[in-house]
Amino acid sequence: MSWTKRQIIQQAFDEIGLAPYVFDLTADQLESALRRLDSMIAGWESKGIRLGYPLPSSPQNSDLDSETNMPDVAVEAAFLQLAVRLAPSYGKVVSAETKAAAKQAYDSLLVQFATPPEMHLPAGYPAGAGYKPYAIDDPFTSREEQIHVGSDSVLEI
Repeated sequence: MSWTKRQIIQQAFDEIGLAPYVFDLTADQLESALRRLDSMIAGWESKGIRLGYPLPSSPQNSDLDSETNMPDVAVEAAFLQLAVRLAPSYGKVVSAETKAAAKQAYDSLLVQFATPPEMHLPAGYPAGAGYKPYAIDDPFTSREEQIHVGSDSVLEI
């Protein structure tokens, strides 16, 4: 069982000193934090960090109590980065320790989960000095057009 979006948001508020057991967070504050969490994870997805997080098709379709499906090693990065993003909106200053931990956790995510795009030489490019005539019949590269989806996605045609 993974963390819910609400738990990550509450942990982020706790990190900036607005713990939900002391301060009553309004529904609007929780919804605003949820939109920021969703957009932050969408930004990570665009950088190749695929965590299995269920991104909503629109802000109205996001649910606070849905599970994130994120691995446990990614949860700390999520709530620390969210805390850094939420703090200025509430007049809070994030401690240097929190900023350093957020950066370290995010960098760890980049190492573990980011998949670099596969690079191809353009079609018709000379094969070069490593060309082995017995392995390849054509001394020039050839490339078939491919459609790439993330490791957590399935392409159905």
